[in-house]
Amino acid sequence: MYRIMEDWTDIRERVASGKVSKRAILRETGMHWKTLKKILTHSEPPGYRLRKARPQQKLGPYQERIEQILKEDQLLPRKQRHTAKRVWERLKEAGFTGGYTVVKEAVRELLAAQ
Repeated sequence: MYRIMEDWTDIRERVASGKVSKRAILRETGMHWKTLKKILTHSEPPGYRLRKARPQQKLGPYQERIEQILKEDQLLPRKQRHTAKRVWERLKEAGFTGGYTVVKEAVRELLAAQ
């Protein structure tokens, strides 16, 4: 197996200078030709890229309610504001069937955006 960053630049240099052919690199490393193609087109590893945002199927209909709760909380003293757990409990009372973690992450993102 090859080391990502160290071999990435080494392979690019060796192929670009003409010291080794692409086919020889494939034989030497055992990598797929599509991987070699990525190495030669990108100067550094591109990493994982999500093509489009995943839909939040359970939380979607309740997103506005969470925003409303947090907006109302801004008028209250700090100690009286909703925690993520309390927001989740209120959503459950309204029929939400999702888990706590999803609500906690949504609350964290909304508070960071404020």
